[in-house]
Amino acid sequence: MEYADQTQKLAALAHPGRLAVFRLIVRHAPQSVRPGDMAGALGLKPNTLSVYLGALSDAGLLEAERRGTAIHYRAALPAIGSLVDFLVADCCRGRPDLCAPLTADLFSREGSPAMPSRSYSVLFICTGNSARSIFAEALLRDEGKGRFEVHSAGTRPSSELNPFALEVLTRNGHDISGLRAKNVAEFQGDGAPTLDFVFTVCDRAANEECPPWPGQPVTAHWGMPDPVKAEGTPAEKAYAFAEVYARMRRRIATFAALPFESLDRISLQNRLDDIGKPENG
Repeated sequence: MEYADQTQKLAALAHPGRLAVFRLIVRHAPQSVRPGDMAGALGLKPNTLSVYLGALSDAGLLEAERRGTAIHYRAALPAIGSLVDFLVADCCRGRPDLCAPLTADLFSREGSPAMPSRSYSVLFICTGNSARSIFAEALLRDEGKGRFEVHSAGTRPSSELNPFALEVLTRNGHDISGLRAKNVAEFQGDGAPTLDFVFTVCDRAANEECPPWPGQPVTAHWGMPDPVKAEGTPAEKAYAFAEVYARMRRRIATFAALPFESLDRISLQNRLDDIGKPENG
């Protein structure tokens, strides 16, 4: 029976389209993803995506959750874990001295020590790096009182920062002189700073596949609506930016107050995921 169950999971993943959907959803775990966001990120037609989601769900790799009239999908982490266990349980005929180095860093985070007391390097990512990630960078730099080395970047950065965002920051007393739009490539490869935390603050950036970060920083998704897309009068647009700034400020204040020195990696990850929940922002 176990062979049949695991074979069904592997068969569901043995297709480029289904595998791409699965990888996107796993990147969001433990949070769920809307089909509309998946279709836009992967360039899939809704009916094609529906077929892929059905196959992955039938294999037990996804869980469906109804929210109002919409269905969201999340990774079925216990089932995925059992598949990984099935694949590597007999690796090297039970020789942990050979297998452990290959799997320990990827799958054995529980019980890892808390972070030492020091300055932490943090990167906030969104698509344009013109508003939300810039808000986060300025806020943590001031709220952290020297405890954080803070950066922000965009996967497709704008050529200049949004004037409404700069107005909000200036009005709230932030120094904007050193802020600029940057590409995420500045923080990858040789010479890039070693990061302790990486946060995505827009859904589009979270849906994009990035190469692994050196050093395995703690990551989380703190999605925020894009104020740049706000329509209406200048006053209504300015209000949208101020609202996103206020929501980001609450999250940054909660993050900056965490007792990093007393939280192991699992506990810290759970706290960061909680901060990113819609009701907490």
